[in-house]
Amino acid sequence: MKKPFIDLSSDTSTRPSAEMRNFMAAAEVGDEQKREDPTVNRLVEKVSQLLGKEEAVFLPSGSMCNQIATRVHCQPGDEIICDATSHLRNFEGAGASALCGVSIYYLDGQKGVFSADQMAAAVRPVENHFARSRMISIEQTANHAGGVIWPLETIGEVCSRAADFNLARHMDGARLLNAVVATGISAQTYAEHFDSVWIDFSKGLGAPVGAALAGSKEFIQDAWRFKHQFGGAMRQSGVIAAAALYALENNVERLAEDHTNAKRLYDGLVEIEGINVQPSDTNIIIIKLSELGCTGQEFNEKLIARGVRLSITGKMQLRAVTHLDVSRSQIDETLVAFAETTNEFGG
Repeated sequence: MKKPFIDLSSDTSTRPSAEMRNFMAAAEVGDEQKREDPTVNRLVEKVSQLLGKEEAVFLPSGSMCNQIATRVHCQPGDEIICDATSHLRNFEGAGASALCGVSIYYLDGQKGVFSADQMAAAVRPVENHFARSRMISIEQTANHAGGVIWPLETIGEVCSRAADFNLARHMDGARLLNAVVATGISAQTYAEHFDSVWIDFSKGLGAPVGAALAGSKEFIQDAWRFKHQFGGAMRQSGVIAAAALYALENNVERLAEDHTNAKRLYDGLVEIEGINVQPSDTNIIIIKLSELGCTGQEFNEKLIARGVRLSITGKMQLRAVTHLDVSRSQIDETLVAFAETTNEFGG
């Protein structure tokens, strides 16, 4: 029997379990655009309660959540303040400018986390020559910083100062529930500082697709219009909303297993000479290869030949993301593959 491939490139590589598929198959459906899909309605109500917001809307992707929030909060010519590593800035096809006419002012935070002083210094003076500072965006957890958790105190400080400048506060909560499980701080406590916040179902929660954006009734009313405008309106989407419901009801607490596996992976990698490994708060490990003198592409190709895949996040940098489809024993297999590959490059 062929050994299963170990895919640590992203937690988006999770696949729906047999139980999740059965739950999807049995889902009651209706026309979502008429607000008549009962499964979608159950999901958005659950998300609203989880995040302490008035309403929520089910969307195909987290990127659409970010772009719709940008479109609701901002007007063309406005500016968003976010960290240099943020998904909104780097990995959404320049959607803020292409879809919303909005520019981005990025900050060099500490591992994806910027301070209230940094944010305040970035706010533009009210002057005709400048873009209008209109929104801040915080990514929880900070993905390309290595799954770093924004401290609640820092969130409070940044959002309080942002409110002083009348800026909208938005959270990219793709992995918010990883932070919740790691810290024991509720999603609602994190979310209460923000005008809009979303969570992803297709990462560590294991659903095949989908995210939900939450905010005030007025915000969600506007979000629905841009959902149609951006091509995100769906019909009998209860089939995929059921996967998200199943994930929220069954796969949140088990995120702790991913964090444990990430710690095991980190502990093993730091023992391998020739690579530098960044510790993680949650499920994302950043590996730097500069001492080996090989590129991330070259190293990853050798790993793939040994049945392990990571993602390439820099010329000499890789990222490993643990998730529900990677077991403890596969972490140990990954460490063997890493040691063999490092030796091959002279580590």
